[in-house]
Amino acid sequence: MSIEGRGDRTERVYRELRDAVLDGRLRRGERLPATRELAASLGVSRSTVSTAYERLTAEGYLVARVGSGTYVAMPASTPSRAPRRSAPSGTAARGAALPAPAWRDLADPLWSEPHPIAYDFSVGSPDPALFPADAWRRSVMAALRGPALRSAHYADPAGPERLRAGIARHLGLARSVAATAADVVVTSGAQQAFDLLGRTLLRPGDTVIVEDPGYPPVRQLFEQLGARVVPVPVDQEGLRVDLLPPARMVYVTPSHQFPLGGVLPLERRAALLEWAAREDAVVIEDDYDSEYRFGARALDPLQRLDADGRVVYVGTFSKTMLPGLRLGFVVAPPSLVPALRSAKRLTDWHNDVVTQAAMASLLDSGAFASHVRRARRVYEERHALIGREAGRLLAGRLDVVPSAAGLHLALRPADGVPFDSARVAAAAAVAGVAVQALPRFAVTGGWEGLLLGFGAIAAADIPDGVRLLAEAAARAHAGEPAASAGGERE
Repeated sequence: MSIEGRGDRTERVYRELRDAVLDGRLRRGERLPATRELAASLGVSRSTVSTAYERLTAEGYLVARVGSGTYVAMPASTPSRAPRRSAPSGTAARGAALPAPAWRDLADPLWSEPHPIAYDFSVGSPDPALFPADAWRRSVMAALRGPALRSAHYADPAGPERLRAGIARHLGLARSVAATAADVVVTSGAQQAFDLLGRTLLRPGDTVIVEDPGYPPVRQLFEQLGARVVPVPVDQEGLRVDLLPPARMVYVTPSHQFPLGGVLPLERRAALLEWAAREDAVVIEDDYDSEYRFGARALDPLQRLDADGRVVYVGTFSKTMLPGLRLGFVVAPPSLVPALRSAKRLTDWHNDVVTQAAMASLLDSGAFASHVRRARRVYEERHALIGREAGRLLAGRLDVVPSAAGLHLALRPADGVPFDSARVAAAAAVAGVAVQALPRFAVTGGWEGLLLGFGAIAAADIPDGVRLLAEAAARAHAGEPAASAGGERE
């Protein structure tokens, strides 16, 4: 708080404190400094502060408690003071600056209404309990002692060479990706990777193909960049390559189709690359959770099969580590890397240097590979358990879609069985079970079903959670009111 300048000091203290209460900087119940303490910090007399306090107390902004002190009485939600300039007619009272039409009321298709959740089957969430906290702590401490944090210069937009080399080496061993450090650009999660690719490859009006159903944030992103987004359906083997129209770009999840789980067979991979060459198109290969594969080895990625430099491989550490680290990467053909580096620099310059250095250390030491092996065993157990329980408790209503990878399973209605996904998901949420309805991920209709993630739920909780889901589904289709979460857990 500052009261520099000429004028009535009591009035200035009063107004500063009143404004701080009105705009929420001082919140209800918060204790104010003693008059002597505040006067000393402001360089005014104690009587100046006392008079201001007394006036604010008389007006109801503050309350004095004998022997305790002076506290804020007004609630934080009190409307703020009037704007300095009146807003034009038809604009919101709290701001005349409005976003462009495309950004108004942009919904988050992955967000659910909050409920008290006891059984969390959310999709795409890793288990934070599996995070290698000790190894990460050691790596961070080493990074803090290293030279990167003490540099007076901005870092390489593409990421430190040590991390890029570690990523290339890991991908070569784990996924047969052909890459060197020079081909890698580190990003703030996979979503920034898609943003950089859209900015460097697309012009307004270009056609981008996405899977249907697919990953909504990618579709929304390309739409916001001015592209014409065309959904192409998938089946049990992934994208219907035979239905692809001419386009500038196609986004695909060939190793574990999101959200249904199909694996694009070799014939379709070859056909997709032939289509890309014919249309002079770019293929974005999102390999978001291939580290968690249970059973047979995955097919080589499109990037490995690509002889023309048309495939851009995108990955993330959000599933193997934590989403909060915001670490992703692009493996791009040499022709694209300079533009991607420039786009990264203009977007946020570079990722946090300490996090990048710590991740490089984990890759170099082998701790990351060991962590992935341990996590894979845990998720494989949950994958099998959730498949068994869903197959047993939801038999006749929902069928489990076969899948051998990832952190979720898809359930589709049994043949001839009517199913209202949104209604069942809402009933389950009221019962304390978080699931996501398949239609949220589709552009066209007819995609009923549910997604059950198993990254955020312990194996011991899966049977009860699926049982409650089955009961909620039965109630929803019988038209009965949903049960509350209270007292449901055995």
